[in-house]
Amino acid sequence: VKLSLTMFLDLMGELRRRAHEDAIAVFARNLKDLLLAAPAGQRATLGLDPGIRTGVKAAVVDATGKLLETATLYPFQPKNDLRGAQAKLLELVRLHRVELIAIGNGTASRETERLVADTLQLLPAGQARPTKVVVSEAGASVYSASELAAEEFPGLDVSLRGAVSIARRLQDPLAELVKIDPKSIGVGQYQHDLGEGKLSKALDAVVEDCVNAVGVDVNTASPPLLARVSGLSPALAQNIVAHRDAHGAFRHRAALREVPRLGPKAFEQAAGFLRIRDGDNPLDNSGVHPEAYPVVRRILEATKSDIRL
Repeated sequence: VKLSLTMFLDLMGELRRRAHEDAIAVFARNLKDLLLAAPAGQRATLGLDPGIRTGVKAAVVDATGKLLETATLYPFQPKNDLRGAQAKLLELVRLHRVELIAIGNGTASRETERLVADTLQLLPAGQARPTKVVVSEAGASVYSASELAAEEFPGLDVSLRGAVSIARRLQDPLAELVKIDPKSIGVGQYQHDLGEGKLSKALDAVVEDCVNAVGVDVNTASPPLLARVSGLSPALAQNIVAHRDAHGAFRHRAALREVPRLGPKAFEQAAGFLRIRDGDNPLDNSGVHPEAYPVVRRILEATKSDIRL
């Protein structure tokens, strides 16, 4: 009887361990798919956070993700201000030349999508119509109430911050979702039954792998995104952004050496994952590490290429 009980407990423990590992793997796989979703790119975007009684929160961001304007629309009960909502949407589209409309998939999402479709029909013939896309708003409320959101938008109402997040996550899912605790994005089930340490470690590893696989534009990235790059700590990420704000955009990777406290070892680890678009050297926008630049130059010379670095 004792042997039977011991074997039963061992077997149940083993099955529970396997179940937890499989559940964590599902979390990690779903998170990777979400983070590596195709970005819409640098295009002016209107984010809509649907709501009925509280209204539809609207936020327009420019091609770089900078907030331009916010508004609250009340097309549904109890106010039923349909004409006012449509007029404001048309105004935002015209004024900021909106190309994309991101609609959160929460409460009243279908009603809001119908509102947008009907409103776009009112645009004059010949005027380009924005493309509407329904996006997941999982974690938007968590971001809205976070310390990071308060630092980014200190004077903005919490409810409107969610609309900004919805717009940005259509432009670049990876850059926006790294600001949110992976466990709050809703990529799995029964997370409270799993070991928090193992789950957090697995999801953090997925985020770091995705960031390093894609690369980070050092001239537009936020501190939370830069902090996910190998070799960079949160403090170094803040220093990079502060240096960028003070001295302008980085023109080449070597300029990163001027960032306070970013030493040779950190530069060696991080440089290959940092991108500089439209810089002095085309290789700075590639995955080629600066240590390999001489090799690339020799290859170009040997092949008599007309490319100049």
